[in-house]
Amino acid sequence: LEIYTDKDGGVIFKKYSLMGGLGDFAGQMCETLNKTTGEIAVITDRDSCIAVAGAARRELMDKQVSSALEDIMEGRQIYQYQEGEAQLPVCQGSDAYLISCAAPILSEGDVLGCVLFVGNGRELKVSETNYKLAQTIAGFLGRHMES
Repeated sequence: LEIYTDKDGGVIFKKYSLMGGLGDFAGQMCETLNKTTGEIAVITDRDSCIAVAGAARRELMDKQVSSALEDIMEGRQIYQYQEGEAQLPVCQGSDAYLISCAAPILSEGDVLGCVLFVGNGRELKVSETNYKLAQTIAGFLGRHMES
C-alpha cells in the first residue's frame, strides 16, 4: 500500500504495483505491438490496464481487469481464444472488448500482470503471430522486472 497526501492535507491510499513503475515503458511496448499487428494491445498489472494502444485506449485504460482475466493470470498459462468457446471480457463490468490472447507476466514465480491482444465480438482474431508476440513480450517484461 502506498500512502500519499493531497493539496488539502487529506490522505490517499493506493495499492502498490510493481508494474505501475513501468507505465511509460509498457505504453511504448503496446504502441509497437499495435503498429506491428494492427491489433489492440494491452498490458495490465494484477488489477487494472496500465497501458493500451489502439482504438480502445479510452475505454480500457485504468479499468479494473475482469475475473476471467484474473483467472488466466493465476493459471500462469498463455490463453488463446478458440472458435466456439465462451468469449472472455478484458474489464470488469463490460464485455465491449474481449480477450483474443493473453500471456501472464511472471517474475521469480510471481504473476505481475498480463500482455493481451484484444478485439470485439465481431473482430476477435486468432493469430499464431500474436500468440508468440504476447508470449515474448510477457517473458521480456518478467525478466526485466527481475533485474
